[in-house]
Amino acid sequence: MSSQDRAGDPPLKILTYNVHSCVGTDRRHDPARIAEVISASGADIIGLQELDVGRRRTGSVDQAHAIASALRMQAHFHPAIHVEEEKYGDAILTALPVRMIKADGLPSIGEPRGAIWVEVTAGDRTLQVINTHLGLRRRERLQQVAALLGPAWLAHPDCLGKPTILMGDFNSVPSSLAYRTLTLGLRDAGLPGPKPRPTFPSRYPLLRLDYIFLSGDLASRGIHLPADPLSRRASDHLPLLATVEFTAESHGGGTNSGS
Repeated sequence: MSSQDRAGDPPLKILTYNVHSCVGTDRRHDPARIAEVISASGADIIGLQELDVGRRRTGSVDQAHAIASALRMQAHFHPAIHVEEEKYGDAILTALPVRMIKADGLPSIGEPRGAIWVEVTAGDRTLQVINTHLGLRRRERLQQVAALLGPAWLAHPDCLGKPTILMGDFNSVPSSLAYRTLTLGLRDAGLPGPKPRPTFPSRYPLLRLDYIFLSGDLASRGIHLPADPLSRRASDHLPLLATVEFTAESHGGGTNSGS
């Protein structure tokens, strides 16, 4: 009997994708192309980083809305940077019932960074989903990881002990202290299994920077890295797709109380 049969919930496809303001490696701005990559993945819940909303450099397009509309999904967007009418940040998209929990900044030394947290209902279960984009400096990444693991986010009573996904562009390789700190309490959806492939740069990937982390009551059926010609052109990162399911132990019918 499979874990899906035991838990009674179908698996979910989770995708994280740094879209580089929808400007591809061919320097063309094309939100529709990003939507096409996502659609081909069949993802149920999507975390996007580096979205422009109302920025002159990308034609003042609301990229979060444009991509979500093309996919017939809802978008919840958090601007890590907000200057007058121009915004830049991260979003979570899904067609499943969703409720915004929190969107806020993270400790930053250079460019402001943030995170967004929603609760998604899948069948008779709820899932806490956090999407983020960490900074470029080692010290600020460690501060940001500490914040995410702390009482404002993953250790918050509304999240602690519940099925949770943390995903995004962490700007950290697997040997880094930031990654190792995260995996003390969360599991990399790409492990165990064959060594996960790098995600950046998309044309000739050398570095693994993008991750999907799972709480202990979720299991990964494996990850997939779409690396077709379209994905290699659409952004400077490749998207990362994980197939995730609730474990039998986590199934309680309705929201997990964490007790």
